[in-house]
Amino acid sequence: MNKSRVLIIGATGNLGYHIAKASIDESHPTFALVREITSSDPLKSHKLQSLSDAGALILKGCLEDEESLVKALKQVDVVICAIPSKQVLAQKSLVRAIKLAGCIKRFIPSEFGLDPDKVQVSGMDHSFYSRKAEIRRLVEAEEIPHTYVCCNFFMSYLLPSLVQPGLKAPPRDKVTIFGDGNVKGVFVKEVDVAAFTISALDDPRTLNKAMYLRPEGNIYSLNELVNVWESKIGKELEKVYVSEEELLARIKETQYPDNMALVFIYSAFVKGDQTYFDVESSGGVEGTMLYPRLKYTTISEYLDTLL
Repeated sequence: MNKSRVLIIGATGNLGYHIAKASIDESHPTFALVREITSSDPLKSHKLQSLSDAGALILKGCLEDEESLVKALKQVDVVICAIPSKQVLAQKSLVRAIKLAGCIKRFIPSEFGLDPDKVQVSGMDHSFYSRKAEIRRLVEAEEIPHTYVCCNFFMSYLLPSLVQPGLKAPPRDKVTIFGDGNVKGVFVKEVDVAAFTISALDDPRTLNKAMYLRPEGNIYSLNELVNVWESKIGKELEKVYVSEEELLARIKETQYPDNMALVFIYSAFVKGDQTYFDVESSGGVEGTMLYPRLKYTTISEYLDTLL
């Protein structure tokens, strides 16, 4: 089977770079759309050179330039957008360009987090999720073939501190547990998210569906997470429980955007927004069940790197 030609927008970002690498590794003809200004950033320039050396074709353009966008899209079959969440509405121009190009067989928009249609923090998240949902509705209204990737939390977010906002490393003495500590959340390493994303892009089973990532060994409550860490450091931590009401008060007291980590913790570990629903009955598919061949980093393995 011929491999789809893949265009990645945001290829110099943390996730986008891994997606581009995974695309190349899976032998997809891979293109990266980058701004002219990118070459002046040493880190981004280094990433682009690395991708180019690996076989990616670098195209100049941006989401604000429809002509360059359509020209790039006409060279590919699949487009994956991995721009930052705060820029997610910039994808409106990309959706228009996809319609104009008329050749895209699959669009994977920039979501890569919790399902924006399932979260229960409306009004608290400063439109973080409603903006993503807005792009979904636009994609669906324009009848663009798509796959939504709902990978929950990246391992690089919250997990390095054992879900302790403000800390840069896991605690060794005292730990805060939000809610009753029994609600389960999900963490997936970015490089693994990229591998699952590339596996899904030519798969008819993921067409016009949300693909969730809930890998076995990566679904933990805060109590379980702390227990695993305690076993690794050979020490019991002092536990301070913060009730739902107290957490909500802290969210209200803390200025935006500093309160967003608390909002995400409330969403995942109090409301259960990553795990309260069944994937299959909600019309989605689960990536680790579709692609059992893919190896991924477990939470326990990741915590070993923090010792």
